[in-house]
Amino acid sequence: MPGQQGLAMGCARGQAATVVGPPARRWGSLHPLAPLQLGRTGWGWGQQWCSVALSWAPLSLFGAPHRDGGTRGVCGGCGARVHPALTFLPAALHLGLAYALLAGLPPVTGLYSSFYPVFLYFFFGTSRHNSVGPFAIISVMIGSMTDSLVPSDDFLEPVNGTNVTVVNEARRDAARVELVATVTILVGIFQVALGLLQFGFVVTYLSDPLVRGYTTAASVHVLISQLKYVFGVSLGEHSGPLSLFLTLIEICQKLPKTNVGTLVTAIIAMVAIYIVKELNHKFSAKLPMPIPIELITIIISTGISYGVNLNSKFGISVVGDIPSGLKPPMGPNVNYFGQVAGNAFAIAVVGYAICISLGKIFALKHGYKVDSNQELIALGFSNFLGGFFQCFAISCSMSRSLVQESTGGNSQLAGVIASLVILVTILKIGELFRDLPKAILAAIIIVNLKGMFKQFADFRTLWKSNRVDLMVWIVTFVATLLLNLDLGLGVSVAFALLTIIFQTQLPRYSILGHISDTDIYRDVAEYKKAQEVPGVKIFRSSSTIYFANAELYTEALKKKSGINVDRLIEKKKKALKKLKKQQKSPSPQDTENECNGPGITVIELSQGAAEGSVPAEPTLRSLGLPVPDFHTVILDFSPVNFVDTVSIKILKNIFRDFREIEVDVLIAGCPGEEALQGHLLSWGKVTPLEGQG
Repeated sequence: MPGQQGLAMGCARGQAATVVGPPARRWGSLHPLAPLQLGRTGWGWGQQWCSVALSWAPLSLFGAPHRDGGTRGVCGGCGARVHPALTFLPAALHLGLAYALLAGLPPVTGLYSSFYPVFLYFFFGTSRHNSVGPFAIISVMIGSMTDSLVPSDDFLEPVNGTNVTVVNEARRDAARVELVATVTILVGIFQVALGLLQFGFVVTYLSDPLVRGYTTAASVHVLISQLKYVFGVSLGEHSGPLSLFLTLIEICQKLPKTNVGTLVTAIIAMVAIYIVKELNHKFSAKLPMPIPIELITIIISTGISYGVNLNSKFGISVVGDIPSGLKPPMGPNVNYFGQVAGNAFAIAVVGYAICISLGKIFALKHGYKVDSNQELIALGFSNFLGGFFQCFAISCSMSRSLVQESTGGNSQLAGVIASLVILVTILKIGELFRDLPKAILAAIIIVNLKGMFKQFADFRTLWKSNRVDLMVWIVTFVATLLLNLDLGLGVSVAFALLTIIFQTQLPRYSILGHISDTDIYRDVAEYKKAQEVPGVKIFRSSSTIYFANAELYTEALKKKSGINVDRLIEKKKKALKKLKKQQKSPSPQDTENECNGPGITVIELSQGAAEGSVPAEPTLRSLGLPVPDFHTVILDFSPVNFVDTVSIKILKNIFRDFREIEVDVLIAGCPGEEALQGHLLSWGKVTPLEGQG
């Protein structure tokens, strides 16, 4: 290798990896209806439409082959779907009412959101176990937005010409419903657009520690927002940064005004719900279905409230009128688009992240695939069309999904059956819940936050496993508490991306050695059996090379080589400069020879000069400088997946500097070597090693 000038581009080639793409959209062959052969004569143009409809019909609708060889879905036995639906119904009903309260909307909007989106997801979704509908995190994000853009103070009206003012709740609720419906439509537009553009991967920027830290902080927001219903006090509406702490301070200030009846009602409900839920968990194997304690609590408390007249006698706040029937579709108010675009995008991303995370967990457990882009489209259609019917943005609920999965529901038909019962509630039964105490709904929400608060255990786990992920979790949690849900999400994503940049800026650099009798090379500093190849330095970085760490890469390479490359180059330049001066100025011996007449001068010629070629450049040895104990540097590019223009310039500098000290540079294991070689060959002094391909 000495004497070989230039770069040897020897990129190791491994076996081609198996590429696993998204699940094929042509699922007609998987459907139980496929044997009907829709392509028979007589169908005409309708044949094409039916085949397209079947090809896009998702696994959640028709089912798919399972590991046991059977096909499960709608046609796998509708009777088997009734039991999961009946189990799922109580959760859908009480959470619909409770999360509407959390979003600052009339309770009936929660029922709408538990009805319309379920039907749409039934046709477009690919997960058979996700239970779509209102979700606490999304609801509190919406509630924060409504408090900010449509505050109650804008609807104060005087009472009978006096100085006393009260909030006109009918006008306020109508304005908030219009705002939230507009946001929901915009959320759907964002999700459908991202899905059609194949941007389902956007959720990969939300790491698991980030999502868990964010949902934990959001749970704290949910808890604080429900305390006013637990204590029965009225609070001002706070929005923006530090609004959580302002609300908490105001609650503490108004504790002396606590409504004792409301507090007792909430405590009794929370204790009863918690105990029964624990019993459900403990005896889940013996119970045919979980005890619907939330629904039982709602029915009993509504009956007591109606019979005793808790609202007038004890001042316990109740839900109020729940209008019967369905509302006609209502178009969005486009004037809100500019104000809520950022909130809508944040809700779209968070809702999709939760939905696809749950969907992939269930898909892996039950042996089918979930199409991330199709899930984005399905969720987008559910929100977009639901917004026209006064629904608020929905996602997937972990508690409802687990209930559906644990009771054997393996298609979206269970949710559809439950939504039909909710439809009956909207049409006929909803008005019966007008005397339901709001403290009961708050108690249901708080008890259901138990699973979210268990995520505080991540602190100990991440401390032991990955401190960087722990930093992401903590920063996400603190930022979301301080800056509210929308700004907190942006700060969290930015910080998570910064940690990636910092980690790529400070990778591990190592010199690799060969382990005898194997083809394995390992870090000589960590493995005693790894020995350096004589005369060769194999240098490896644990990260890719780009503009942010290119200079650090060069410095680490020169440091790991064991010699001061820059100092040696500087000495060489000084020696060459001195040599040139000596060649230009005649020596005393030459002057004496000229005075004494012609004589004989002995000139040492290198091999090249002897053959009539250009004289060779002086070597380090001839200049009296130290010679490196290695003749070749191999740059292991296996971790490198791209190079930018800054990296190319840095690599050229590396080749130039090591050539100056008579060391060859090779690159091994580089992806896209043809493009990299083209960049380097354009330098004019780099030649590829013959035979490399």
